[in-house]
Amino acid sequence: MPSAAPAFDGKAFVRTLTTSPGVYRMFGEGDALLYVGKAANLRKRVGSYFLKPRLDPRIASMLAQITRIEVTLTRTEGEALLLEAQLIKSLKPRYNIMLRDDKSYPYIFLSADEFPRIVFHRGAKREKGRYFGPYPSAHAVRESLALMQKLFKVRQCENSYFRNRSRPCLQYQIGRCTAPCVGFIDAAEYGEDVRHAAMFLEGRSDAVLGELAAAMEAASARQDYERAARLRDQVATLRGLQARHYVRGASADMDVFACRIEAGIACVSVLFFRNGISLGSRDFFPKLALDAEPGQVLGQFLAQYYLEQPVPAEIVVEREPADAVALEEMLGAHGGHAVALKWRVRGERARFVELAARNAEAALTARLSGRQTLQARFEALRELLQQDEVPGRIECFDISHTLGEETVASCVVFGPEGPQQQNYRRFNIRDVTPGDDYAAMRQALERRLKPLTRGEGEAPDLLLIDGGKGQVAQALEVLRELGLDGIEVVGVAKGPSRREGEETLVPGGGGPPINPGPDSPALHLIDAIRDEAHRFAITGHRRRREKAREHGVLEDVPGIGAHRRAALLKAFGGHAGIVAAGVEELCRVRGINRELAERIHAFLHG
Repeated sequence: MPSAAPAFDGKAFVRTLTTSPGVYRMFGEGDALLYVGKAANLRKRVGSYFLKPRLDPRIASMLAQITRIEVTLTRTEGEALLLEAQLIKSLKPRYNIMLRDDKSYPYIFLSADEFPRIVFHRGAKREKGRYFGPYPSAHAVRESLALMQKLFKVRQCENSYFRNRSRPCLQYQIGRCTAPCVGFIDAAEYGEDVRHAAMFLEGRSDAVLGELAAAMEAASARQDYERAARLRDQVATLRGLQARHYVRGASADMDVFACRIEAGIACVSVLFFRNGISLGSRDFFPKLALDAEPGQVLGQFLAQYYLEQPVPAEIVVEREPADAVALEEMLGAHGGHAVALKWRVRGERARFVELAARNAEAALTARLSGRQTLQARFEALRELLQQDEVPGRIECFDISHTLGEETVASCVVFGPEGPQQQNYRRFNIRDVTPGDDYAAMRQALERRLKPLTRGEGEAPDLLLIDGGKGQVAQALEVLRELGLDGIEVVGVAKGPSRREGEETLVPGGGGPPINPGPDSPALHLIDAIRDEAHRFAITGHRRRREKAREHGVLEDVPGIGAHRRAALLKAFGGHAGIVAAGVEELCRVRGINRELAERIHAFLHG
């Protein structure tokens, strides 16, 4: 037998280190990354792990797993903090505090078209124009866009829709657009509305008010009373908006953070202020690891959070974060401007901190309550299925199609912490008889489980199959053919009336069917997981069906190739827009002459 690898000698390693600032990475068996840390003095910081007589049990457990340590030197402690945050975010070490909410923030986008549009935007900033934000939620963006329509009447429609209008749409009728698509307003006047909208989003609402008031007086002086009345109403609306949304005591751009920790869960709540206006709040639940003090959580959270978000001029926290000086240096360098990091505040800022703390407490209470309910349901499921342990990973499969068309299978994953959406999968089912749900289920299970035979991925403890004995038999046969043991299979069959709460569970290991009843917490959990699988499957099926119909119909039109088909779909936004278009509108699309437009129109309308 090969001899065991020698234990890592931490004390000997520390003697090789310099006193420079830098980042250290601790690795375990199989080169698994355990922990990433930063230090102003590498020898002193890393040495603290191996030279202290007593350590926290969790830290001692991690140190026992170390096989090697790597270090990277940096010029300053601020650079080390930035590198640490980047490595934690990209490599996801097991024992670090990690920001788990990676959703991109929404923005308001003002395009650079001749008649610009102002719309909701999330994702990469590829299109030319200006981006205002970020906003804490989609609701905050949509609320701002609704105000833009009322105040400045800037269009929000897609360019394909805008270019193909022959008469004003409903937005013009209800007074939320000036119909530039049909020439009801000229480019210069529309440009003024766009400029005022941009100034408002920049926080220069006082300047907008001044210009509108001056324009109102000028219109009144030349006896253009209709325009003066419109401007008067606009000024009144804007003043009312200022009174409702301006926050006294808030700086132009400021974020306020508070943290609460309880029962191994941390919540960080953020209040957003931009241009002196409150944009709302957002709650985060970072993964806790070795350091569970609020100051440590805040320090690591801020370093990771602002890697991808614009850094405001002022950041207020309820307590001093870890490595505050280095953190302020890093945020300023990363943001490209001076950043004030404050924690001992008074007056209105103290009130904002208190509000953020109350938000964090409320969100944490709700999360703990939901977690306890979920844990109770998992325990009830263990008892119902007579298992020795609570299942750590449940996967549920469902099939969706319309009369056999464009069949899609879904696989959703749940654990004791709730849904694991990053592990959800869809399977486009091919080469099976339309409507053969058994074959579709078999194909989905094979594609999901076959990688396990190669040592890839994580195996489920329990497979929930939407169906009865036939679907369960398919799952058992796939497991047997692949040689996979230790995975329990349960079918979820609908009751006679197909009402929720009357389902029958079909155990894959034999035994009689189980009817838990509508009051069973275990059945509540199973129903929630099955409904999520059903929703996920239906969403995928609808998208696949719509895509197939949009492309399939056009592919049958003589004289329409891939380029013309793409041009039509882009111009009209999809199949429905093409069907609704007349011959004259079709002719406007590049590459479509009148003869071809008439042929397309005739084909689509029988």
